[in-house]
Amino acid sequence: MSNTSIQAGQREYHPAHEPHPENGTSLGFWLYLMSDCLIFAALFATWGVLGRSYAGGPTGAELFSLELVAINTAFLLLSSLTFGLAMLQKQKKNVNGTLGWLAVTGLLGLAFVGVEVYEFMHIYHTGATIQTSAFLSSFFTLVGTHGLHVSFGLIWLVVLMVQIKQKGLIHANVRRLNCLSMFWHFLDVVWIGVFTFVYLMGVL
Repeated sequence: MSNTSIQAGQREYHPAHEPHPENGTSLGFWLYLMSDCLIFAALFATWGVLGRSYAGGPTGAELFSLELVAINTAFLLLSSLTFGLAMLQKQKKNVNGTLGWLAVTGLLGLAFVGVEVYEFMHIYHTGATIQTSAFLSSFFTLVGTHGLHVSFGLIWLVVLMVQIKQKGLIHANVRRLNCLSMFWHFLDVVWIGVFTFVYLMGVL
């Protein structure tokens, strides 16, 4: 068999036909964020319908502490700022700087979750539970779902820090860091909605 025949029987290699994992990852992650938007939109809509159904139980004005919620909001917004500083260090290829600001972000996120758990326990000890009223059911579901997302983000953050520590700012770690950054800022935006429509309007 001639070389020409062998070449004719082989599929010609085109680099353009290679898969693009980075584009696939970005598209998949955007689809995930859109699905999360739908989940939180449904929870906000549920709150809008049930947020005044107290069933003779306590109201938001009786349960919520705006001072505590304001402190918790500051924790999460500051964590978004420190994450931005970590991204700046990432652009400079500074591994230690990136890890340092990610660690600060993790501590602020952990403080946020800790305050939220404290708030839930305080409300529970007053006798107000998820079964007390539709108002409390929608409250615990909405705020608790956001808290679970932050907790998941913290786990992701720790795992990513270990990967960066071991392998540095390689292409795969940079891609993961970009995805986590979008996820973290998305949670900040959702929390601003929670603070405004659940806590602030609930107290006023």
